Amino acid sequence: MRLRLLCHAVSLACITGSGSVWAQTTTKVEKLEITGSSIKRIQEEGALPVQVITRQEIEKRGVTSVEQLLMQISANGTGADNLSSNVGIQLGTTDRNNNGNSSANLRGLGASSTLVLMNGRRLSTHGAKGNAVDLSSIPFAAIERVEILKDGASAIYGTDAIGGVINFILRKDYEGVQVSAMADMTEEGGGNVYRGSITAGWGNLDKDRFNILGVLSFDRQEILNGGDRKFSNGYQPERGLSPDTAGTPYATHTGLAGTAIGASFTTPGTGSQTYNRANLLSFQNNCGSIPEQSQYEFGLWNAPGFRYACAYDYGGSAVLIQPVDRTQIVTRGTFKVSNEMNIIGEIIASRTEARKQFEEYQITTTGDFLGMRYPVGGPYYNNLSAYIPSFNANLPIAYRWRCMECGGRTIETTTDAYRALIGIEGQLNVWGSWDYKMGFSQSGSEAESVLGSGYMYTAPLTAALASGQVNPWLLPGQTQTAAALQMLQAASAAGQRLFGGEAELTQFDGNISGEVYQLPAGAISVAAGFDYRKESYKFDDGSRTSQPVYQAPFDPQFPKVERTIKAFYGEIAIPIIKGLEVTGALRYDDYSDFGSTTNPKVSFRWQPIKELVFRGSYNEGFRAPSFFQLYTATTESPIPGNIADPVLCPNGNVPGADLSVCAIRPNGQQGGNPNLKPELSKQYSIGFVASPASWVDFSVDLWQVEREDRIYELTPQQVIANYTSMPENLVRGANGRLDGQGGYIRAGFVNAAGDLTKGTDVGIRFNWQWEGRWTASMDGTYIDRARTRVLESNPYTELVGAWNNRDLWVRWKHFAQVSYERGPWSFTLFQNYTHSYDDQRPSNPPAGWNSEIDKYITYGLTGVYNGFKNLTLSATIKNLLDEDPPFTAHNLDFTPGAGWDPRVADPRGRAYMVRATYTF
Repeated sequence: MRLRLLCHAVSLACITGSGSVWAQTTTKVEKLEITGSSIKRIQEEGALPVQVITRQEIEKRGVTSVEQLLMQISANGTGADNLSSNVGIQLGTTDRNNNGNSSANLRGLGASSTLVLMNGRRLSTHGAKGNAVDLSSIPFAAIERVEILKDGASAIYGTDAIGGVINFILRKDYEGVQVSAMADMTEEGGGNVYRGSITAGWGNLDKDRFNILGVLSFDRQEILNGGDRKFSNGYQPERGLSPDTAGTPYATHTGLAGTAIGASFTTPGTGSQTYNRANLLSFQNNCGSIPEQSQYEFGLWNAPGFRYACAYDYGGSAVLIQPVDRTQIVTRGTFKVSNEMNIIGEIIASRTEARKQFEEYQITTTGDFLGMRYPVGGPYYNNLSAYIPSFNANLPIAYRWRCMECGGRTIETTTDAYRALIGIEGQLNVWGSWDYKMGFSQSGSEAESVLGSGYMYTAPLTAALASGQVNPWLLPGQTQTAAALQMLQAASAAGQRLFGGEAELTQFDGNISGEVYQLPAGAISVAAGFDYRKESYKFDDGSRTSQPVYQAPFDPQFPKVERTIKAFYGEIAIPIIKGLEVTGALRYDDYSDFGSTTNPKVSFRWQPIKELVFRGSYNEGFRAPSFFQLYTATTESPIPGNIADPVLCPNGNVPGADLSVCAIRPNGQQGGNPNLKPELSKQYSIGFVASPASWVDFSVDLWQVEREDRIYELTPQQVIANYTSMPENLVRGANGRLDGQGGYIRAGFVNAAGDLTKGTDVGIRFNWQWEGRWTASMDGTYIDRARTRVLESNPYTELVGAWNNRDLWVRWKHFAQVSYERGPWSFTLFQNYTHSYDDQRPSNPPAGWNSEIDKYITYGLTGVYNGFKNLTLSATIKNLLDEDPPFTAHNLDFTPGAGWDPRVADPRGRAYMVRATYTF
């Protein structure tokens, strides 16, 4: 399989225009600082696998955002990191919300293990997510190129660089005025994107000794609703997919002692089978008379008690792409003090306004919400005596109801991000020529979320439902009364502050590099630098400032926390013999909250002949625990479902067991852990770049990342399952039990066991002349292994090719393209490929169920014409063949999508993009 996929990749000449840095052609010999090294050097001398994507290549790909660009990078993981993958209201401390926020995730190791830089320096994390940089804050219109280091780099940059580094290089030293406008419109409607930008620059550094640059851009992503695409369909029972919910627009009775249908019931002619759900339309075989409603597929879910329930396709009707408005500004001034010194000032700011909408409330009148039951004598009392002989009309009705009148639950998030920088850079001509730079920067991200329509205050909602004036059993053509609508409107929590988070980063850094000694094979080059940072974060939870909101996603809050980091690093490049260079780097980081860590790196580059370069590296890395993982407030709550005390009931809840210890429901403790250590990694890469002819070059790099002390959020159930490895996590009360008198199960964040990821990157590029200029290229990643375990005593679980609710480890991904240029015209045909993987298995798969999700292949075509003076026109057809996302049998439960997967596919379908750029 592996050999076949690699051969298939190499045979595709329609391949990415982002080959290796080594293969980039340059006409000017200039020393540059390439991502992954502090030593300025000629570009072709690099030894690390760095992928470079230029501004021109980005435009040819037809992408309209940084998020879309990252989804075309084969080394980027296939996870829930984009705007379509915000799967629900469980914000949590590990994957806090991504409303308007998207993240990079190199190697699939998590957004917090990918370091994102702008012009070589760090950015603040997102104000709400708190553990990763928001790609939405990157000024897309100002990008000059993107450098992607597909190797660990903690020895150079410190924390977070385990999966790799993405460095966004912005435009500099521009003269003139450029205006650009773009529209990206879908064929089926919905999800359109628009952007306008203006770039202006004044001054020539060499002549005027200054340059001032300004970029202002605005873009809008319009909403794409689930009902706008046929593939967004959570009711396909013949394929193993159906909603697992009885919360329907026409309410379903819920089994509960003391209510009309009791805890369970029987029906004539069904023997001793008992049921605990009842819907009038199901008894009448008419669930489908209500839009998006269907018969509950009890056989598919192994739930015979739900035989007389209806279901609602909440996943199929969910919003596929959230609407986003974004304004960004970049200002940069460079002043040439002398031929050896430049002073640089930079201010970058953005505002992102996003609106995420979830499905309507499923109101459940059980548990803590018994007061919402429909009252006896209410005008809309749903009497099922004709179908349930034991129905007691003298008791209230417990039910599950989808409150369509409440509206889709909406969260509106505004994020303001900025970075201000003042720095100097240049050359020191003392004991040779030394390149240096030094800067002071302040960056931050402040996010605030407020509730929109669909969220309701608990007390007035309870009163409205208990009054009986709201009718949960509307038939087609019926509506709520004006009085009922007024009661629901009065209960609306629209405008209630959900939360606000603020992250700040203050950094003072500098480095110097140059040549120190001449060897027969060349000069020894060195670099040294320092990094002083102060990071802070605070999070305010709106649930503490107003009356309770029914099932709102409030998160624990904590006051402002901060830490200080001091780091020193050095790097040396030694030419051993002609063509062979070895580079070593070492960095020491001292954190005020957990201690210090030292991380080395060694790499080599060997060019035995002009046409062949071997390269490789070994390095160690780390990721510091996030503020959430360290300081999230500790909370206790009853764990769902009964458990057996593993010590007092060692045989489990078997027939005849003592239920007082074999069926208990103790509290579980979750929260931060201030004793966390950083995650550690050991990783290597080894490969080659070959150019057997002037018209072709290709590269192959094998890589492996092994992590230990991985920060993991244990559940109480996992503690019980592994209690012999962590007996101290079973905290017994004064009575010696886990339940009552102070007993509980301690879970939350721990340093768990590690994982190992291994794969191969392949790149190839062709360049030839025939009636014009042709180029073809491909960039692909093959995942050989991705295995993980929670504890050392656990066996490894292999994740490659298997379904997962967070990150998918598909075996192979690539982006490929072929371009033709002649005169003022150029055309580019490109392809995105994601390999197939195993589907989530339904509880009771139907006959003929297909366990493999199809591969996803889309094509695009871009044409550019620059024959008009000062004007460039381009047009792109995206998803040229209008390929729908492949079917998957999972629904919108802790995983994105219903019948499709936004981690893999673009829901927009065929789209047409036009762009015009005019330069004054």
